Amino acid sequence: MQPPRDKEPGQTSIEQSERFKPPATRRDFLGLAATWSTVVAFVMAMLGSLRLPMPSVFPESDSKVKLGRPEQFSVGSSTYFSAQHIWLFREEKGFHAISSICTHLGCITERTANGTFKCPCHGSSFDADGKVTGGPAPKGLVWVQLDVSPEGGLVADILKEVPADTVFDA
Repeated sequence: MQPPRDKEPGQTSIEQSERFKPPATRRDFLGLAATWSTVVAFVMAMLGSLRLPMPSVFPESDSKVKLGRPEQFSVGSSTYFSAQHIWLFREEKGFHAISSICTHLGCITERTANGTFKCPCHGSSFDADGKVTGGPAPKGLVWVQLDVSPEGGLVADILKEVPADTVFDA
């Protein structure tokens, strides 16, 4: 056996050399992976919690929908606007609009051949004026406010409810 040699400054012993360190084990890798996964999950949770005060979906900035000029609709007609889920009716007295969204859980009602409304999801039924005639719906279909735009067209404000039997004379 050789006596230990004195090290010169800047030299490392064989035991301290990178070349003679034992290789990383699977346990070391899994420990590092778990630590970094925890750090990433924590950072993502913090970023998510910063978004909580802000709504993800903003309400429509303009709830008014252009339906067309009053002359387009003949007396006794009913027109469905599928994108807005609105039925527009023209009678001799004037116009009225009824939302086709069921007041129970928000399903889209269907209009039957005799003019009544039926919810295909849960069986609520409504008469031609949107009043509940059966089923779990707590109230009748919503009547939507109508107005005339500066250009002379009919405009429905889908977020403003008016009392049933409100007729708009255009």
